[in-house]
Amino acid sequence: MSGAEQYYVGVDVGTASVRAALVTGDGLVKTRAEESIHIWQPRPEHYVQSSTDIWAKCCSTVRKVTEGVDRARVRGIGFDATCSLVVLDKSFQPLAVDVDGQKDRNVIMWLDHRASEQAVRITGTGHGVLRAVGGVMSPEMQPPKLLWLKENLRGSCWEEAAHFFDLPDFLSWKATGSLERSLCTLICKWTYSPETGWDHSFWTSIGLEDLLADNYSKIGAHASCPGSPLGQGLTEQAALEMGLNTGTAVAASLIDAHAGGLGVIGADVKGNDLPCERQPITSRLALICGTSSCHMAISESPIFVPGVWGPYHSAMVPGFWLNEGGQSATGKLIEHVVTGHAAYPELREKAEARGENVYTALNTRLRELSQDAPPDLLTAHLHVWPDFHGNRSPLADPTLRGTVVGLSLSHSLDDLALLYLATVQSIALGSRHILDTMREAGHDISTLFLCGGLSKNPVFVRAHADITGLPVVLPREPEAVLVGVAVLAACASRDCGSIQEAMGKMAKVGKIVQPNTEYQSFYDKKYKVFLRLVDHQREYRALMRD
Repeated sequence: MSGAEQYYVGVDVGTASVRAALVTGDGLVKTRAEESIHIWQPRPEHYVQSSTDIWAKCCSTVRKVTEGVDRARVRGIGFDATCSLVVLDKSFQPLAVDVDGQKDRNVIMWLDHRASEQAVRITGTGHGVLRAVGGVMSPEMQPPKLLWLKENLRGSCWEEAAHFFDLPDFLSWKATGSLERSLCTLICKWTYSPETGWDHSFWTSIGLEDLLADNYSKIGAHASCPGSPLGQGLTEQAALEMGLNTGTAVAASLIDAHAGGLGVIGADVKGNDLPCERQPITSRLALICGTSSCHMAISESPIFVPGVWGPYHSAMVPGFWLNEGGQSATGKLIEHVVTGHAAYPELREKAEARGENVYTALNTRLRELSQDAPPDLLTAHLHVWPDFHGNRSPLADPTLRGTVVGLSLSHSLDDLALLYLATVQSIALGSRHILDTMREAGHDISTLFLCGGLSKNPVFVRAHADITGLPVVLPREPEAVLVGVAVLAACASRDCGSIQEAMGKMAKVGKIVQPNTEYQSFYDKKYKVFLRLVDHQREYRALMRD
């Protein structure tokens, strides 16, 4: 092995696809593969998937990225995934999570809001564990989903279920046979405390006291720090399915957004003239922007931020407290706005004729509309409140909905381009709202580190720099989430002694976008309008209740 390059495999299970990459010790992605996974929507607000389908796609993408590579040079593998809920019986077979009874569809997706009413009731208990989730239980977390299953599928799924996994932990179990859960998943989505463990009184107070049985065996009796090696590595069966060696190191997993955080937040920024170069790592915020967005800020001591999840100790970077803000729909919102517009067929036809995607075509059209000036000012009279799927942070109100002010009778392609721009700007204004709330609570953030699918859109990136007034750092590797999960694999293999060491070696700085102060006044006004939109929405709701 002396002198031979060593590799780490990162597997990222997003909302709609599985991606895998073969990554070098200095964070270079050598090969990558991607496959779609199925999503079913059996009824409104219900989104389900199949763990069998997801695992099969994990194995096939790993085989693709390691094809032709000496197996002995693959030192470790790491997994991240969305915080979806996987349900298995005592024989580890899938159980149906909807009334249709299709057992193979055994995953309640993160964006499934069927448990909104249960989340409201849990919030109403005022239990102390809620302080770590901004005081409000989200329907995207696991306790309300578990309660929904008990109340709606008691005679089938609930009685037969023996194992409830967060999807990242399901993947590490499939790989190793270990029932160890990740601290990241249990702390962030299940109300687990690394200091005191599970709080018996919480589960009893919400009607889920049956989960206490056998030392919480159904939801996880033991937890490990992200990056810790699990079991004896890949089992013989998993190794066969993935085309790797039995015993290859497997890391305790992460939620997908947190893997993105590891892929960017610890990058060496020396010589880039960034404010965070002369400041501690706590001055950085990682923004992972894809279907939804997560805003990751770390601190040396716990900071409680209203409407923002956390502080969670060692949930992402060991030894640091994590606050996690977020927006429930960002990439999904932009797609919804664009594809639902009357001019979308025309846009798609023109984009296909040029051999480009629809968002590149929209960005080009915006430049044409603005002629010699940047397109920012085009939306002076068009405003969007972006919470079409509820507000995760900092208002923590899943009942909020979207608002658009300034629509005309036009169905033209230009009208679509402007609505697209206003939507992108509204998402950046939402990030500013989260940042302001974090700062008021005690965070001192000077630099944004972006990754994820939306970070590849220059209009999205520019809007975040100009609207927040902070420089935006993009990663050298566009697939920073895959680099972040490879960081876990490097730790599990013992090739790196800590997450911090692995981040320093593997996370690299790419392009830097500085804010344009010329439009600060314009965006300050847009921000005032933005905040009034939610005040108006609440006022209208109050009027209708009277």
